[in-house]
Amino acid sequence: MSKRTERNLIVALDIGTSKVVALVGELKADGSLEVVGLGSQPSRGLKRGVVVNIDSTVQSIQRAVEEAELMTGVQINSVYTGIAGSHVRSLNSSGVVAIRDKEVSHVDIARVMEAAGAVARPQDQRILHVIPQEYIIDNQDGIREPIGMSGVRLEARVHVVTCADSAAQNVIKCVERCGFGVEEIILEQWASSHALLTEDEKELGICLVDIGGGTTDIAVFTGGALRHTAVIPLAGDQVTNDIAVMMRTPTPHAEDIKLKYACALSQMTNIDETIEVPSVAGRPPRRLARQMLAEIVQKRYEELFRFVQDELRRSGYAEAIAAGIVLTGGSSKMEGAVDLAEEYFHVPVRLGVPTGVSGVGDVVRNPTYATAVGLLLYGRQNMEPAGVLPPLAGKMAGALGRIKGWLAGHL
Repeated sequence: MSKRTERNLIVALDIGTSKVVALVGELKADGSLEVVGLGSQPSRGLKRGVVVNIDSTVQSIQRAVEEAELMTGVQINSVYTGIAGSHVRSLNSSGVVAIRDKEVSHVDIARVMEAAGAVARPQDQRILHVIPQEYIIDNQDGIREPIGMSGVRLEARVHVVTCADSAAQNVIKCVERCGFGVEEIILEQWASSHALLTEDEKELGICLVDIGGGTTDIAVFTGGALRHTAVIPLAGDQVTNDIAVMMRTPTPHAEDIKLKYACALSQMTNIDETIEVPSVAGRPPRRLARQMLAEIVQKRYEELFRFVQDELRRSGYAEAIAAGIVLTGGSSKMEGAVDLAEEYFHVPVRLGVPTGVSGVGDVVRNPTYATAVGLLLYGRQNMEPAGVLPPLAGKMAGALGRIKGWLAGHL
């Protein structure tokens, strides 16, 4: 199934450290997007967001997509997929060009975006996104939509995201081995922001913290634009490991205990409440205080939030997030996580629930599927009739190679 079919179907593939999710969205005549298919499988071949076992990853992708195909009754041919990991790098850049014919056209925009995206980078890094922040025409700054404006000099300020070429190639290889094409690879927190953040929050200043299984992804918006992105290699799997070690229980049981009983704020637990903890090597299970579990979890979440705060300070945007913080991802749903974050950061914190789609209730109300829903919404931006220029944000947020290809056909 490609992007353009009679049913206008879009497929999102979220290849995470703990799970692989395939979502099928149908674009309705009124422009709304409905989730019509869902497949989810445990992820066995990734570590901290990076593919480490191609065969295991391929199996997880294949099973998740097959589930989605059974639900929708269609064959999937191509997908939008995300990427994360500590190999991801980002920086803010700018570029300047002369305006042809004294009026800004799409050709001028493509040229200035190419100039802004021409940044020095290691040979093993590829450009993933060149995302516009603002345009400046003849020293007039703060311009969001420059098309049609008169001037001589056009400048673009952008956020450039790069990733390890090998990591991207391995993701593509896994998808293609399943018999599908890759429409585009998107940075996961950039995708999630499409499903979680309001325009008011982006304008005022907001930090998105996506806590997954292997990585925690950060995106900072101010003035309506993406200003900073980062990846922290600490997330839900480390919490599970702490529980397994400190409570001396096998990792699968530690994961179950985390999902059923864990709390990120110890004072929210009852001191008399106990839980049953399986032992190792066939020993009988023990009953331990739930508050002990909460103390283990709280220490790890506090460490994670400390890394987030350090990253915000390094970026220079720690004082610019007036709208606060949005927590999302599977590990954000833990009881007490939002309360602990508010205590730690001293700013408003809310749980990020996907919006912008209808359909399967568990998807549209679950932070676990934030990235997958965001990929669907990102794909919708690119579903334009043949011969029609895509919207500026959707066009320029793509890889620089796509900009060059577009230029080649119009110069």
